Amino acid sequence: MQKCLRKGLAPHYEFNMNILITGLHGFVGQNLVAQLSGKHRIFGLARTAGEMAGVDKIYTWSDLDNATLPEVDAIIHLAGKAHDTKNQAKADVYFKVNRDLTVNLYNYFVQSSASKFLFFSTVKAIADELGTSVLTEDNEPKPKGPYGESKLEAERYIQTHPAPNKQVYILRPCMMHGEGNKGNLNLLYKLVSKGIPWPLGAFSNSRSFASIDNVCLIVSELLNRDIPGGAYNIADDNPLSTNALIEIICGVMGKKCRIWNVSPALIGLFAKVGNVLHLPLNTQRLAKLTESYVVSNQKIKKALGVDQLPIDSKAGLEKTIRSFIKH
Repeated sequence: MQKCLRKGLAPHYEFNMNILITGLHGFVGQNLVAQLSGKHRIFGLARTAGEMAGVDKIYTWSDLDNATLPEVDAIIHLAGKAHDTKNQAKADVYFKVNRDLTVNLYNYFVQSSASKFLFFSTVKAIADELGTSVLTEDNEPKPKGPYGESKLEAERYIQTHPAPNKQVYILRPCMMHGEGNKGNLNLLYKLVSKGIPWPLGAFSNSRSFASIDNVCLIVSELLNRDIPGGAYNIADDNPLSTNALIEIICGVMGKKCRIWNVSPALIGLFAKVGNVLHLPLNTQRLAKLTESYVVSNQKIKKALGVDQLPIDSKAGLEKTIRSFIKH
C-alpha cells in the first residue's frame, strides 16, 4: 500500500510553536500563514511593520539589526528578490537581497534559541536548463544569471557554516502555483479564457510543478517532525507537458481545447520581436513555456517516509485554475 501524507487533513502539529516568517506578504508566505496560524504563534519580518491576519506581530529588519526580535522555535526565510522576466533588475540587487539578507538572518539564527531554519532557495540555483535530464540534489550547481547565482551563494554560506544541534533545511521548489499565483499559469489561463488558440502545440516538453498545498504540507512536516536537515527539491509527483496543461485549463473552464502546431521557428521569431516590443511572449517566457524541466522529489519523500504527495499535479493545477475563475 502506498504511503501518502494525509490528504485533506492537517499534519500532526506540536501546538504553540513560535515561528518567524520573512516574506510573509508574498504568495508562499500568505499560504503558509493561513496553514500555520491558529496552530502556532506566527511573527513576521518585513521591510515595514503592519498588521496581517493570523500574525501576532510584524517586525522590521531593523529589529534584526538591533536584536529585538522575539524568541522563536523556527525561522522560515521566504524573503528574496524574485526572478525578473523583463531583465530590468541590476545584478547587485539580487545579491544584496538573496545572499546578504540570508547571511544576516542565518547568523542571527545560529546564535538564537531557534532550533529550525528553513531557507527557500530555488531549483534555479542548481540549473537554469535541464534538457532531457532530471534534476536531483546530486546535480552539480550550474546557475545562470544573478537570480540563481545569488541563491546558490546563500546556500553555500549556510552549508559552510553549520549550526550545531540545530536542523537547517534548504528547500528548492520548482514552478509553484496556487491561489494568488500570478506567473506563467495565469498567462496561459488568460489566453484560453479569451478563446485564443494555443500556438505552441508543436513543442514537445515535460516539466514539474509544485502545488502550494504540497509545499505547505512539506513545510509543516519539517517543522513538526525530526527530519534530517539538508537540501531538498520540492515538486509534485508527475511532470506534465504544456499541451497537457492547456488541456487541463480547457477542461476546468469547460472550453473546447484549441491547440495549433505552428512552426517552432516562426514562434521563435515572434518571441524575439516580443523582446523589443515588450509583448507578453518573449524569448525568456517562450523558453519557460516550452522547455523540459523535470525535478525529482524522491529525496524529500524518502525523508518524510511517503511514496506520494497528497496532491498530484493534475489535481493541484485544476484547483489553481479554479481559483483564477473565482477571481
